[in-house]
Amino acid sequence: MASTFQRRLIDALGTDVARIEPADLAAYGYDAYKEDGNASAAIVPRDVREVATAVRIARECDEPVIPRGAGTGLCGGAVPVKGGLVISFARMNRLLALDVRNRRARVQPGLINLELSSAIARYGVFYAPDPSSQKISTIGGNVGTNAGGPHCLSYGTTTNHVLGLQYVDAAGRIHTTALDDVGYDVTGLLVGSEGTLGLITEIEVRLMRLPEAVRVYVAAFADVESASEAVSAIIGAGIVPVALEIMDKLITQAVEAHYHAGFPADAGAVLLVETAGPLDDMDDAERIIAGIAREHGALSWRAARDAAERAALWAARKGAAGAIGRIAPNYYIQDACVPRTKLPAVMKAVEGIARHYQLPVGNVFHAGDGNLHPLMIFDRREPRQVQAVIDAGNEILQTCIDMGGTISGEHGIGYEKRKTLSLVFSVADLAAMARVRDVFDPMRALNPDKIFPTGAVCGEVKASTAA
Repeated sequence: MASTFQRRLIDALGTDVARIEPADLAAYGYDAYKEDGNASAAIVPRDVREVATAVRIARECDEPVIPRGAGTGLCGGAVPVKGGLVISFARMNRLLALDVRNRRARVQPGLINLELSSAIARYGVFYAPDPSSQKISTIGGNVGTNAGGPHCLSYGTTTNHVLGLQYVDAAGRIHTTALDDVGYDVTGLLVGSEGTLGLITEIEVRLMRLPEAVRVYVAAFADVESASEAVSAIIGAGIVPVALEIMDKLITQAVEAHYHAGFPADAGAVLLVETAGPLDDMDDAERIIAGIAREHGALSWRAARDAAERAALWAARKGAAGAIGRIAPNYYIQDACVPRTKLPAVMKAVEGIARHYQLPVGNVFHAGDGNLHPLMIFDRREPRQVQAVIDAGNEILQTCIDMGGTISGEHGIGYEKRKTLSLVFSVADLAAMARVRDVFDPMRALNPDKIFPTGAVCGEVKASTAA
């Protein structure tokens, strides 16, 4: 029998938009990290008015609200851990406006990342943020976590490419923001807030001109440490390529067996380099970067022959996580950052942690900005392996913090890492963040149990107020 909340949604939005059957709701109980949420209801709205209507009904029925993109998040950010209303933006997936002259576009949050650049390429422009999931992740989800990607070394993360937003607040009211608004940067505040401050329903993004020339290179090294030292030396020389990516031997072999892209599978580590810019600059850039790589132990260096080979190399790199399925049934990917100069040391530490817990670990990471993604490979049917993955992941995070890094680079905090937030922020820091959240959502109805440690925020705010 339908609840009052469910009946109100059906009456207001119809059965084409509202979902209340258990079989339908099961699809909204998980994302790429977690799979045990139970939504009270879900909607797949067609426009912002339907979003606002549903939020008002949820507020009146005391139900939390959880935004959902494509469900590709790796930290449980879209899971309804306290039940409530899941709002899927799958239907709100259009390119609404394109201004090529001013290099801007207005899009709905459900638009797939790669589909935007594919749609506008003929105008000589592109959207720069490119997480590895860009073929399936949405721009709204990318905004929620401030996603990065291989090319954020040169182009920046999502926050550098968002010019304005439309969002629905916790009371169901519709607002708009822009970077040139007077006063506080509300646009910047909403990017990376993981749906805890508002539900983003439109995004104005910055576009970039397609470069005149693009080159992609592959260098082989004996080990990850040597490749990491080469990366630091390249950046230290004042050169910032578009991308600097590293894969260790385990990842390279899995990727090459699956994609046959031409990576040297016998190398201890592979460095993938991309440069872009005026055609006349390309040869000099290659000469300088290749020279630095060889000075730091590069065993080989080669350039992709054409656009097709460049695309194949990048498809293989971005498909690294999927290729792990050739090795084991499950993997757990960590996301942390360290100062670039600490990469060799943290790689040695990760190797030692993996050995201690008897876990195979493959390393694939955005080396240019020190964003690590160790993939711990295991079988979830084995309790010992599951516990080992949890313990090893926590130890890797702590190691990164000890080396001056932080607990997340681009995947967000979500449900998974909320308890570790206190490892990098003080009580006063967390209290300040909680007060900001209370301004937008005093009832904590928007995506509850995400980002902040459960049950800890009130105490932290009290402690700060008392001080």
